[in-house]
Order: sequence, then structure tokens, then C-alpha cells
Amino acid sequence: MSIAPANAASPADDAFDEFSFLPEQAAAQGRPAPIGRRERLLLPDGRALSALAYGEGRPRIVLLHGAGLNAHTWDQTVIALGLPALAIDLPGHGHSSWRADADYRARTIADDVVRGIEAWADAPVVLVGQSLGGLTAAAVASRRPDLIARLAIVDITPGVDTSAGPAMLRRFYEETVFASRDELVERALAFGLGGSRAQAERGVLLNSRVREDGRVEWRHHFAQLMSSGTPSPAAAPESGWEDLAGVTAPIALVRGTTGFVTSGDADEFARRTGADVVALDAPHNVQEVAFADLASLIARLAASAGAAPEGRQTA
Repeated sequence: MSIAPANAASPADDAFDEFSFLPEQAAAQGRPAPIGRRERLLLPDGRALSALAYGEGRPRIVLLHGAGLNAHTWDQTVIALGLPALAIDLPGHGHSSWRADADYRARTIADDVVRGIEAWADAPVVLVGQSLGGLTAAAVASRRPDLIARLAIVDITPGVDTSAGPAMLRRFYEETVFASRDELVERALAFGLGGSRAQAERGVLLNSRVREDGRVEWRHHFAQLMSSGTPSPAAAPESGWEDLAGVTAPIALVRGTTGFVTSGDADEFARRTGADVVALDAPHNVQEVAFADLASLIARLAASAGAAPEGRQTA
């Protein structure tokens, strides 16, 4: 089915510097701001895959965000990490093309992530995925074990109940096109999303685009799918447990204490996969709240995989 054309934005849409927030965020952490650059890869079917590369050289740490987010969700974690990293915009999100069939199942989009790792990273990598990105990371690790040294899955397990979040988001996305970004910020704050006004303004700027008609819409396809009532195959059942069974790399599960994964879910995950489980004081978007602790974990995984200097410390 054809839901919408691939990303159609105005030429002025990218006039701002998307990395302009990094110095302020880094100063708040007392750390140097990483150098960031935008990468773009043309896929065999004509779609584009986009990513953010931080630091010098080809990174061995790759980060995958959740549904409705984009690669910038990892900015604070990357600053705290202090190591070269690659954050990929999943298909249908950020600067990556929307899929005409709206199929964003983990197993479907895993092939694009594989191509991104091959093009931009120094494999084998430490692959970290949150929510939809976590299920996608499991599919990638199962399909291409040669590319993955360590796997970290953040606040998601196969079959976990995420119904509470989408119910509220469906109401939020009843409106998806706005006269200005200010209007979008006001709506986000009215729904209790985005944190402070400054945080909401930053999030809206990085996760929205100006259309050719001058109006503003979300960058991710999921907003339009929710607004139209079109069921996305991203929510269709698929066997994530089978993917995890095929993973040969060591696995870590990070659970946000107020996120989607319960302690019971985590226990089952550990029993079925042999994973180490770490609980952090955070909601579902762990990388935006407990970024220092998450960065410390990623640094330890990178060091154990030989992807970072031994003894690298984060606050």
C-alpha cells in the first residue's frame, strides 16, 4: 500500500545546523562536544538511509533509536560516552526515506541497518538498540553475527506490552501538520511531552520538517500512520525470540525502572538468552534521561570487545 511519498521537504528545511545544540549539552555535562557529521547511503531500491557519525574515524559503536524518534535521541549519551559512534536514522524516521509499504517490522528494516554498518562502521561493532531499535538490533545480530561483537537492548523484549504509550500517542498524533514549529511545541507541551520548553523546542526542531507548502510535519512516518488509523506492520507479531536465539554475541538488557520492561520481563529475557540485565532509573527513553549510566555501560561493552581503550571512564 502507498501511504505517502518519500520524505518531501523544502530546500530551506535543513538550513539550520543540526549539531548546534551539542556544545551547550556538552558544557552541561562538563565534557567536550563531539564533532558530528551527517551520512547518507543510497539503497538498492532508491530509498536513502541516513545516520549521524560522531568523532573521528570509523566507529565501532552503533546506536539504533525507537519508533517515532531519530538519531539525535542519542546525543547526550554520545557526549557522555566520549568515543566515536554512529547513530542511524531507522527507515521512516529522521532523514531516512519513508517506506511506501509502511513496513517497519524489525526483520524488514534490519537489512538497511546491515548496509549502514557495512558502509559506515568498523565491524564487528557494539550494537545498541532501544525499543524498535532493540528488536531491529537483535534481527541484525542474528542475521549477520560477523558484524556484531556485543549486543545491548534497551527497554524492550519480544512480546512486551507497549499499549499504554501508543494509546496516548494516537491522541497526540490526531494532528500531524502545523502552521509553524512553535505550534507543534505548544501541542507537545500540552500533552506533557518533551520535558522543559527548551528541550521540547530542540526535540521538535530535530524531529520535524518544513514541507514544500511551508507547513510543518513530523519527520517520522509513524505520525501519519497513527493519524490515518492505518495499522503499521511494525506492530505485527514477529518472533523476536527466534532472532535472539540466533545471536552469538554476548547480550545485555537495559531496563528502565519506569519503562516498558518489567522485572518479570527482564527475568524471562535473562533466562532465555543468558543476558546480563542492568536496571537504570529512567523511563522508556533511557538514553535521554540516564545517559551517563548508559554511556558507562556502553563503554564497558566496547572495552570488552576491544572497540575502545581499556579503562575508559564515564561519569
